[in-house]
Amino acid sequence: MDKEQFEFRTILPEEAEQAARIEEICFPPNEACTEAMMRERVFQAPELFLVAVDKKTGKIAGFLNGLSTKESVFRDEFFTDAGLYDPDGKTVMLLGLDVLPEYRGMGLATEIVSQYAAKERERGRNLLLLTCLEGKIKMYEKMGFQNHGLAHSSWGGEEWYEMSYVLGTP
Repeated sequence: MDKEQFEFRTILPEEAEQAARIEEICFPPNEACTEAMMRERVFQAPELFLVAVDKKTGKIAGFLNGLSTKESVFRDEFFTDAGLYDPDGKTVMLLGLDVLPEYRGMGLATEIVSQYAAKERERGRNLLLLTCLEGKIKMYEKMGFQNHGLAHSSWGGEEWYEMSYVLGTP
């Protein structure tokens, strides 16, 4: 992947709608974050978004977002309630890794996760948690996540697996 093709940075408030459109492309309707919820996440915790902007087009090619918390178990309410955000939390519940189809297969998702993990480690966070469908487990394992089996999640009527990425010691 040519890292020089992208600018990696925090999301801007005016990019919330663009992020919501990308989410609609990357996830089926029963799983995608609504535009209103995306706006709320951007408002509450913009520093927990990492966007990859294509320098040629100025558009977001992909992003990762989450909410920090003092909780240690992923629950579906994190998808719908940005008020669960705790800036002092040592765990980040990852809510969505989105890469537009035309940018897939070049390692962009891996680069976004790698930079996100490094950034959160520097902030003193200890753990990244996410849920994913069975078909994505191998992808996340290659990125350094550990599979913990079935999650306590029924988001979108699907069966999810909980995965973690240890950043540091508690």
